[in-house]
Amino acid sequence: MTASASLTRIARGVLIAATVPLAGCASSTFTSGTAPTEVAGDNQLAASPSNIASLSDVVQRNPNDPQALNMRGTVYGQSGRNQEALADFNKAISLDANYTQAYANRALIHRKTGKFDLALADYNKALQLDQNYAIAYIGRGIVYRQQQQTLNAFNDFNKAIAIRPDSAQAYFNRGLLYQSQRQHRYAIDDFSTAIGLTQNEADPFIARALSYMSINDFKAAAADLDDAVSAEPQNLQAWTSRGLAYERLGDKERAAGSYAKALNIKLDHAPAKEGFARLGGQVGRTYQTF
Repeated sequence: MTASASLTRIARGVLIAATVPLAGCASSTFTSGTAPTEVAGDNQLAASPSNIASLSDVVQRNPNDPQALNMRGTVYGQSGRNQEALADFNKAISLDANYTQAYANRALIHRKTGKFDLALADYNKALQLDQNYAIAYIGRGIVYRQQQQTLNAFNDFNKAIAIRPDSAQAYFNRGLLYQSQRQHRYAIDDFSTAIGLTQNEADPFIARALSYMSINDFKAAAADLDDAVSAEPQNLQAWTSRGLAYERLGDKERAAGSYAKALNIKLDHAPAKEGFARLGGQVGRTYQTF
């Protein structure tokens, strides 16, 4: 059986995601949930021990197949095994110096580990190979945003949207850029588009809710956070932000219940502890959350 035939037997899932916690209303980063996902590869593979084992078997039988190495590298990256991922991407690129996806995937690992100069070099190489590679524009835009190069980030997200108007990731990141600049109306528009392009994901709802709260529309924020916690019942930030939204609306029952849910997820979460204390929350009491 060929390498490509073997790979098609492996279950499809999610490639490397670039997700870190939102810091607040003007944040420019992802939350820890299932945000619209940046992917850079030939397939979408679930990060599981069985998939890694299957891919390793394919690589062992086809050690000079760059596609097999790129695929295993994406799963290593999804599993947090960054050094192993880098080794696979390096080998894939050594075998095929024009492998666009491998450069973009390697750039993502560099970005996740804070090596922004290396990430930019790889994104630039990917775009040199394919000027219409939307994923590389998104990735490079995130690096620019993290480096406070706002105009460069904005241009890259716009380019990605022009190439892929169905990319939730591009709209989501441009929305975060607008949010970081306190242009919340524009941010809300982009988050709304991202929500329309995704299914059952909490992060765009949380991000839009944060912008709604920044313009004092706590009713709209609460509605978004209702959707967020329904999509991801274990999302710490969704419950904490929901507590604040309902607190501002004067609904102490739902606010306390939301903070209590957050504390059930992480007992020492300071924002939830402080909110629960402000409301005179009682440990052990059952609160109505909806």
